[in-house]
Amino acid sequence: MKFEIRDTFYLDNQQMQIISGSIHYFRVVPEYWRDRLEKLKAMGCNTVETYIPWNLHEPKKSEFHFDGMLDVVRFVRLAQDLGLYVILRPAPYICAEWELGGLPAWLLAEDGMRLRAAYPPFQKHVADYYHVLMEKLVPLQIDQGGPVIMMQVENEYGSYSNDKTYLRWLRDLMRTEGVTVPLVTSDGPETECLDGGTLEGVTPTANFGSHTEERFGVLREYRPGGPLMCMEFWVGWFDYWGNGGHMTGNLEESVQDLDKMLELGHVNIYMFEGGTNFGFMSGANYYDRLTPDVTSYDYDAVLTEDGQITEKYRRYRDVIAKYREVPEVKLSTNIRRIAYGKLPVQDKVGLFSVLEDLSAPVEGIHTQSMERLGQNYGYILYRSNLDTEDHIGRLRLYRANDRAQVFVDSTPLVTLYDRELLEEKQVDASFEKGASLDILVENMGRVNFGPRLEEQRKGIGQGVVINGHWHTGWRQYPLPLDNLEKLDFSKAYQPGLPGFYRFVFDAAELGDTFLDFSGWGKGCAFVNGYNIGRFWEIGPQRRLYIPAPLLRPGMNEIIFFETEGRTGGIITLRDTPDIG
Repeated sequence: MKFEIRDTFYLDNQQMQIISGSIHYFRVVPEYWRDRLEKLKAMGCNTVETYIPWNLHEPKKSEFHFDGMLDVVRFVRLAQDLGLYVILRPAPYICAEWELGGLPAWLLAEDGMRLRAAYPPFQKHVADYYHVLMEKLVPLQIDQGGPVIMMQVENEYGSYSNDKTYLRWLRDLMRTEGVTVPLVTSDGPETECLDGGTLEGVTPTANFGSHTEERFGVLREYRPGGPLMCMEFWVGWFDYWGNGGHMTGNLEESVQDLDKMLELGHVNIYMFEGGTNFGFMSGANYYDRLTPDVTSYDYDAVLTEDGQITEKYRRYRDVIAKYREVPEVKLSTNIRRIAYGKLPVQDKVGLFSVLEDLSAPVEGIHTQSMERLGQNYGYILYRSNLDTEDHIGRLRLYRANDRAQVFVDSTPLVTLYDRELLEEKQVDASFEKGASLDILVENMGRVNFGPRLEEQRKGIGQGVVINGHWHTGWRQYPLPLDNLEKLDFSKAYQPGLPGFYRFVFDAAELGDTFLDFSGWGKGCAFVNGYNIGRFWEIGPQRRLYIPAPLLRPGMNEIIFFETEGRTGGIITLRDTPDIG
């Protein structure tokens, strides 16, 4: 088969209207891929779109992962089995409210690294990755018997830069690696974005959530005589910690915009289902302050985070039915919600007691960033002795991100967050010489949009100044928390300090459930060893989604890492979400 872009989209010389929805395979457990794709088809869509996150597929240089939740080939073939076409956006930058926009954190370990630019070291890493990735994607193209009809070059590049040398290089690299389907770009529907992000030989599309005629009017200037497509029709928005409530869109206006979009052109609905930022993968934005995203990527999408059909789904299906026949689809996956009830703490242990079990310290005169120490995500603890001090009156952490908790002899001194890390802090602590100083720093998610991408080194990158002078002699403990099987709960527990908490429950039946963390402060949760994401009492998210495939018949284990010393004694597994 052959897919072409002329005055419109053509499949084997027959006009085709693309009605697509976004599902990020890496935000949905693979056991539920078929369910989400069936629901997409049942709403009337003929295409599914997904980003491809470089940081998951190459978590360390030259270490590639394409299995389990990262089996993009299986996801694409499953879509094909259901009669859906596929749009792939391999970026290498995806934004997507995803950690560093999908760029691997290990890039930042290199001095002078320039991202998303015609900078040879960056280009070499992209080329190495694409050589492996495209070997998997090329056979999925429609002219090779697969369902992939288009691929995207970069992503919203005009909102970041105007380096056309880089864009042309990336376009040519994709062609060299065997991409033969049409290429597209996507940018904001403003002239300054389209001027910087469009490219000769590549079809431009636009991303927006309202004012369809106006936005398409701007895009038309860059594609005279060609098809108009909204590559991201924003049907909702994302939440960040402390934003005051779940972000929702205006359904009536959204329905009207979808109708106008299909009258004038083509659409990819962003998001059809948002899914979940499992692990430490939620990103952040930074304008005047840091706004880290919550674990849920519900997005007020067409399906909920756990795949439930919404009123938005039904209204969109009615609109789509005006433009094509909506097929009957029998849903094949039995999904249910279960409330497993209250779970008391079974075991607990203090972080300081198990620190040496979880991490091997790296000695240093001054502190170093996570990336310098080969760590990508999680927490890092810096420890030193105050041999030349008997008090701290002034404290400053240089080149520190994102949140630092300071302890003297295991007593909390101060917590510094975001812009508080940019200036000297007045404190008041007296102690005996030789006291221990611990600084626990959390990476709360690297910024995923805008010019700050290259400033996202985490931890304490330069050093610590106490009372006006550099303090030296550090033991640095990386804590990616990927080895919790080493926890020894028989060791000491210290109330009011960071610690680990263990819960167990017996599951006679398996179902999706929602972890209510009311009464707990801040941290992250692990279910049977799988990191289901961050929690924070400030909301708006109040419960964490646990898909049934993460559970097992019989005994299950949940481990909390809580950093504030605020503990509720119990957690509750409920059958309804609460995202604010």
